Amino acid sequence: MGSAAVQMACVALGVVGLIGIVVCCAVPLWRVSAFTGSNIVTAERSQEGLWTTCVVQSTGQQQCKNFESLLDLGADRQAARALTIISGMLCCLSLLVLFCGSDFTTCVENEDVKPKISLMAGVGMLLAGILVIIPVSWFAHNTVRDFYSPLLSSSPRMELGACIFVGWAAGVLLIIAGGLLCCFSRPKQGNSGVNAKYYSNSASTPNKNYV
Repeated sequence: MGSAAVQMACVALGVVGLIGIVVCCAVPLWRVSAFTGSNIVTAERSQEGLWTTCVVQSTGQQQCKNFESLLDLGADRQAARALTIISGMLCCLSLLVLFCGSDFTTCVENEDVKPKISLMAGVGMLLAGILVIIPVSWFAHNTVRDFYSPLLSSSPRMELGACIFVGWAAGVLLIIAGGLLCCFSRPKQGNSGVNAKYYSNSASTPNKNYV
């Protein structure tokens, strides 16, 4: 019962983490305009994501444009695209594997195989969490570096967007879920070996006929 409760909690954490990965991949809020110094009120603000860059007017109108060339992108954005997609796919696969091999479902009836399936799902969630944290942290590092760079003081400064924090939260949730699955997915040790040894000793005992 306790293992089933932990698995249900891990499924919930995995679903929330998957939603966070999808939000990071789709929403263009990885980098936003920073209002510093005398630049407090502006007519527009910029937003950047993995696929598009947007300009939001003070009236609320928003214009977005896709990045034209893949080769023209920076290494951090290219890596973020690939790792975020791989993380989402791995998270989906891990959730399916966990749902099939969990104790609260009857997809797999072999009780000896279920812990191994849950362990595979836990490792997959751990990898998915790490894969989403790597590009988010790399992108955040480059954003902070450019913000404090004296060479870029004349250009508009950009700061961390909401997707950076969503990605960190999603990665932490997936790592927690994977760690719990790895800890609670231990194979059950039965007494089949003891019974086999007992029957073997009983069979080897010679029968004595008393007269």
